[in-house]
Amino acid sequence: MSDKVYLDLDQKALDDAYDQQVWAPNSKQVNGRLAVLSEQVRQRVGAPMRAAYGPTEVEQLDVYRTKEPNAPVMVYVHGGAWKGHLARDHAYPGEMLVRAGAHMVVPDFAPVQDVDGSLFPMVDQVRRAIRWTWEHAKDFGGNPDRIYVCGRSSGAHLSSCAMITDWAGAFGVPADIVKGYVLQSGMYDLRGPRLSKRGAYVKFTDEMEHLLSPMRHLDRITVPVSLLVGTFESPEFQRQSRDFAQALKDAGKAVTFEVVEGYNHFEIAETAANPFGAAGRAMLAMLGLQPR
Repeated sequence: MSDKVYLDLDQKALDDAYDQQVWAPNSKQVNGRLAVLSEQVRQRVGAPMRAAYGPTEVEQLDVYRTKEPNAPVMVYVHGGAWKGHLARDHAYPGEMLVRAGAHMVVPDFAPVQDVDGSLFPMVDQVRRAIRWTWEHAKDFGGNPDRIYVCGRSSGAHLSSCAMITDWAGAFGVPADIVKGYVLQSGMYDLRGPRLSKRGAYVKFTDEMEHLLSPMRHLDRITVPVSLLVGTFESPEFQRQSRDFAQALKDAGKAVTFEVVEGYNHFEIAETAANPFGAAGRAMLAMLGLQPR
């Protein structure tokens, strides 16, 4: 019998648990569909406003604008195992949100291999993109008092780190700069990922594991959270969402949790483009909007 590395998992099982390709053999096909859908969104609702939120080349974001005045804003943080993907390929929720009366902001940020294997710069970039959104919301017709964040996969992890940010102390903005989060298929404690093969390209440290594991900082979470995960995702990803949801509930936080039947890690992202799909419904509910 192989030695257990984490919980009841040996090394191969743990590596597989954090490799979605093992659980979703159609991942390339689905990601291709999402990129095509994103291009179709631009064709239907128009090209986004492109703006810089920081000094480096990658620190730019896309703003898909609604015609509604003083509209709420959804910041959408894409996934990619912390290793890649571009904002332009994650515009698929844009049409649904714009037609319902919300702006959508999709930031680009550095892949972990371009920032010396550290997650800290990536988290900082997402935080600064959110701050930029608050500072400039009125410039594109948004309401700075109605900013929300949705993240998926590694983007859900980065978003959950934004959720435990000391916004007032570290950024000089209101502590409640974000009014709520929708998190799809994320990782909320980094111990498992650190011990998996993801540790080959992320240079985890004890400090990183602790500070960037929102499960360990529940006291900092003060806004509503909506969590989703698919039944065809790896058991470890399902456990991460289930345990985080339970911990939030036990701590008296405002949380909803949905296990989405019949979807794998990549397919669940497609529901973000559908106002009646799981992620689409969750975003509209968080925004307080109805599908149009």
